[in-house]
Amino acid sequence: MRHDVHFADHAALAEAASLIEKFGDHAPSEAARLAGESREVGNVIHFCRWRQIERMIDMLRDEAVTGAVH
Repeated sequence: MRHDVHFADHAALAEAASLIEKFGDHAPSEAARLAGESREVGNVIHFCRWRQIERMIDMLRDEAVTGAVH
């Protein structure tokens, strides 16, 4: 079951799109790697942001229609 992803700001969405463009199918792994690096240096805010971007990537790549369609 997929849960809705909160889009905090345009920059996070742009970062997700950039990772998809650069890394293709490996974009979620790259976002997870960046989250891990942030956690290793104790940057909780960036860790959470990269995890959110990882979820955005999964949602953007999902071709299934979910939720209300307007």
